[in-house]
Amino acid sequence: MMMHIRQLFSKFNIITILNQQARSYARDPFPSKVTHYLYRARLIDSIRLVLRSNCPNSLPRILNDRLLDSFVVTQALRSSPSAISALFLVEELEKVQGFSHTKNTLHALATVLAKAHRTAELKSLIDDITAGRFGNVRVSYMNLMQWHAAAGDLESVLEFWDKYRFTANKRACTESYNIVMALYAKKGMDSEAVKIFCRILDEGANPNCRTYTVMIEHLVNSGKSLAALEVFRLLPSMRIKRTLKQYSILIESFIYLKQFEQVKTLLDEMQVDGILPSRAMCLSLQQIVEEGFLKDDEFFKESLSDERIKSIGYSIDSGDDDEDENENLSHACQYEDKKQLKPWLDPKALAIALQDWGPSEVSALEGANFVWTRRLVCKILRNFKSPETAWNFFCWVACQPGFTHDIYTVQRIMTLLARRGYTELVDRLISKIRIEGMRLPFSTIRLIIDFYGISKNADAAMKVFNVDRALCGPISNFHLMILYSSLLRALTKCGRNTDALETLDEMILNGIFPDIQTFSGLMQHFADLGDIKTVQKLFTMVRQSGLEPDAYLYKVLIQGYCKSERAALAWRIFEDMKNSGLMPDSDTKELLVKSLWKEGRRREAAAVEESYEEINEVLPLALRGHEWSVSSANLARVYNIYSESFLLSIG
Repeated sequence: MMMHIRQLFSKFNIITILNQQARSYARDPFPSKVTHYLYRARLIDSIRLVLRSNCPNSLPRILNDRLLDSFVVTQALRSSPSAISALFLVEELEKVQGFSHTKNTLHALATVLAKAHRTAELKSLIDDITAGRFGNVRVSYMNLMQWHAAAGDLESVLEFWDKYRFTANKRACTESYNIVMALYAKKGMDSEAVKIFCRILDEGANPNCRTYTVMIEHLVNSGKSLAALEVFRLLPSMRIKRTLKQYSILIESFIYLKQFEQVKTLLDEMQVDGILPSRAMCLSLQQIVEEGFLKDDEFFKESLSDERIKSIGYSIDSGDDDEDENENLSHACQYEDKKQLKPWLDPKALAIALQDWGPSEVSALEGANFVWTRRLVCKILRNFKSPETAWNFFCWVACQPGFTHDIYTVQRIMTLLARRGYTELVDRLISKIRIEGMRLPFSTIRLIIDFYGISKNADAAMKVFNVDRALCGPISNFHLMILYSSLLRALTKCGRNTDALETLDEMILNGIFPDIQTFSGLMQHFADLGDIKTVQKLFTMVRQSGLEPDAYLYKVLIQGYCKSERAALAWRIFEDMKNSGLMPDSDTKELLVKSLWKEGRRREAAAVEESYEEINEVLPLALRGHEWSVSSANLARVYNIYSESFLLSIG
C-alpha cells in the first residue's frame, strides 16, 4: 500500500521552504549542520574501517583531524568490532593533543567493555572515573547496574541496586527492577526473576513495556511460548504498547516450533498495531515462505528489504551496529583490503542536524545521495522535536526519486502533528488516506485521540472517534472499548466534563461497558474537581455493572473524598473495602486517619487504627493498579501466568 502524496502539498509550500533566507551557523567551516553531520559521518566511517583493517598505522593521521570531537569518538567506540579495537582507539586518542574524554566517550567505552565481559578493564575504568581522572565526569548507580548486568556480574548489580535504592528520594525507578529481573532470567534463576516482578508490583514501581519484554523473553527462552503469548495478549487491556522486539521474540519462537498459523496471527496483529517488521524478522519469515507459507501475504511482501539495498556491502564483523539502526544505504564503504562496510548513519543525529530547515539543509541532503526507505524515514520522523521541521522534511522526502510515502510514514507524522495540536494538517492527511483507499492501523487512531487530549483539542478527538475511526475497518468490541476509554480520557484532560459523561452514556447504550481502570480514571478526575455527586454516580454504575471494585479503585475513592474534605464518605468506602477483604496502602490509610481527625471524627479515626491492630497485618507499600491503564486483576493474572510457569522452580 503506497501513498502518492506529492499532490497533497502545494507548490507554495515547497517554494516557501526553499526560499527561506540561509542562516549562518556557529560551526565553521560548514554551511549547515547537515554538512557538519555528513563530515562527521565520513570521519566515523574512516575510523571504523581502520579498526577493521590490517593497516592500523593510518589511525593517528585520521585522529589528528582538526574537527575530531567527542561525538565522533563516541560513535566510533560504539561501533568498534571488539573490545580490543576499542581499547586500541582509546590508546591512540591519548596521543592526540588537545583531546579530552567526555561523559559520552567514557560511557561508550564502558558499554563496549561490559558487553565483551572485560570486567577487569571495566572496573579499572570506573575506578579512574570515580577518582576524578576525567574531571567532572560521573557515573550513576543506574550506569553501574547496566554495565555490570551486561558483563553478567550479578553480585555487583545487586550491590549497586541496594545503594541506589538507599539513596533514591522516592521509590526506585522501574528500569532498575528490569535490569535485575533480566539478569536473573538470563542466568536461569527463574524463581528470583519472578520475585523481582512481584516486588515491582508490591513496591509501587509500575511495570512498563520493557518489563513485559523481559518476561516474554524469559518465558520463550524457557520453552514456555504459549505462556509468553498469553501475557502478550493481555498487554492491550493494560494499555501497554506492544513492541517490535516482543513480536520478534514470539515470531522467532513459533517459526522454530513450526506453528505457522500463530505466526500469521501475530503478523495480522502487527498491522493492527501499526508496527513495521525489521529486516531480521523478514529474513526469519523468508524461511517459512520457502515452505509455501505467506507467499501471497501482501503485508509480508511490502516489508521485505528494499531491492536497492542489495548492492550494499555488509559489515564484516558480527559486533557491528544493528543493521536497522544504521540505514544509510547509498554506497558501500571500502578500504585497501577491499572489505566492505555499511556506512554509519544515526537517524537521531540527522534529525537534530535538520532542526534548522532551510535551503542549505535541502542542498546537503540532496548531495548526500541517501537511499530513502520507509524504515529510515520513519526513524528520522520519530526523532524530530519540532513538528514544523518534521512536516518540512515529510514534504521534501515525498518528492525524492524512488521514494513514496506509505501508511507507516504517514502514521508517524500524523501522531507527531496531533500531539502538538496541528489538527488542520492531520485532517488533510486523513482526507488523502480516505481518497487513496488506505487503511489506518487501529493503534494510530487511538494515539491521535490520546495526543489530542494532550494538546487540548477535544473537538478534534471527537471527530476522529466518530468519523475517522472508520478508516481502521471493522473494530472489535474490545478495541472499541479501548478507543472509548481514550476518548473519555482526552475529554477529561480538555475539561469537557459534560461531553465525557454523555460519551460514557452513549458507550453503555451501545453495549460497550468500560473496564475498571476507565472508571478509576473518571472517578479520579471528578474527585479532583470536588464533584462528589458524579463520583458517587460512577461508583453506583460500577456496582450495577457487576464489576468487582479492586483495591486501587477503593484507593482512588478514599483519596478523592479525603481531598474534597468528605472524610465521612471516605470512611464508608473504607468499610466497604475492609468487608471485601481488601486493605488500602499505608499512604492512603494515613491520609484517611488524618482527614477524619481534621473533621473531628476521632472515633472513626481510632477505629481505622484499631482495625489493623486486630488483624495484625502490615499494610502494602503500594496498591497494584493505575487509573486509566491497569487494574489489580490484570496484574494478578500476569503474575499468576509468570509464577505458575516456573512452579517447580519456585517450589
